[in-house]
Amino acid sequence: MSIRRMIILVAALAVVGGSCSSSSSSDGGSPTGSASAPSSPGAPTGSPSTPSLRPGTPPAPSSPVAQPGPVTPSAVEEIVTGLAAPWSIAFVPGEDGQALVTQRDEGTIVLVDAAGTVTPVGAVPGVDGTGEGGLLGLAFDPASPSDLYVYATMGSQNVVQRTTYSSGGVLGEFSVVLDGIPAGTRHDGGRLAFGPDGMLYVSTGESGNPDDAQDLGNLGGKILRIEPSGDVPADNPFDGSPVWTYGHRNVEGLAFDDDGRLWASEFGDRSADEVNLIEAGQNYGWPFVEGIGGAPDYTDPVVEWRPTSEASPSGLAYVRDTLFVAALRGERLWQVPLSSDGSGSVSAGSPAEFVTDYGRLRDAVVAPDGTLWVLTNNTDGRGDAREGDDRVLRLTLAP
Repeated sequence: MSIRRMIILVAALAVVGGSCSSSSSSDGGSPTGSASAPSSPGAPTGSPSTPSLRPGTPPAPSSPVAQPGPVTPSAVEEIVTGLAAPWSIAFVPGEDGQALVTQRDEGTIVLVDAAGTVTPVGAVPGVDGTGEGGLLGLAFDPASPSDLYVYATMGSQNVVQRTTYSSGGVLGEFSVVLDGIPAGTRHDGGRLAFGPDGMLYVSTGESGNPDDAQDLGNLGGKILRIEPSGDVPADNPFDGSPVWTYGHRNVEGLAFDDDGRLWASEFGDRSADEVNLIEAGQNYGWPFVEGIGGAPDYTDPVVEWRPTSEASPSGLAYVRDTLFVAALRGERLWQVPLSSDGSGSVSAGSPAEFVTDYGRLRDAVVAPDGTLWVLTNNTDGRGDAREGDDRVLRLTLAP
């Protein structure tokens, strides 16, 4: 598959005492002192000391403004306020305008609707909301709409569990479908997405241990693929293993496009954040390569941001040849247009930025009515929380 890759260099204001390119992109927060990756042929050597503005990339607009692209946000409204460190949105099957939202630190799930109503649903037992861990992703199984899956930190491991959700906000018993995912105070991954093949895809972080990303016997720093039962599919690339791809630092966004391709957004360290096109069995390079490195043994991202302060990408949504990336440190919604030539080649156009007025953004999900719902994330201890945080924003998309 031929891929045209896009490097995004965004102008940054000088900061007294050093540039923001020296900060580690650890869930979009302050530097954590993580070790630098070993050098590798073709690997980036760091962000330029004075990043330049790529031609065609707009300066920060008031949100939203019209920009070129297949799908563009044309209006934004606040529909829910008062959430506590929300992490993931999943729309309730068959219930128009209703969605479940996880609250990371509390380990709770709430039901929200377009009228702004917030209804407590319940807690996931045993959740450890320390650092970047807690109650993270959730997803309904399209083939069994009452089955709800959650990704949660429980002590030294992250666990995928299944429960049932009944109309009216009732959770059933929880059962473990996948455990043994390393957990830490940072880099816990946590996104869940069902693919068009009916399989559950799970993103994991390397929990602050970069070598885990290259260890095929370790579930950290991977994208995993399992059956809804938790069994390993027979056609996974590594016999008997849930590992689908490896060499990841911290993937927090997963989205499938109209052709069934899987895209993932990934936190870099000090050099570059990434959007990757995910292909079975591939090695995405961490900790040996960060961003577009051109090293022959690793798969490069399709899009990268330098410096990491411009993105720290978390949730990822796809709609009509367009990716939307929720950025934490970048505090904006990135629009990434995609195009294909009909022969399997896919290209990414220049990203444009929207929703710059609401602080940190954690998730972006396309609603059944075609609008885009976006979670803010200013109450997680790293943002500047304002009255009403955290919020669900609804964006109208055009065309």
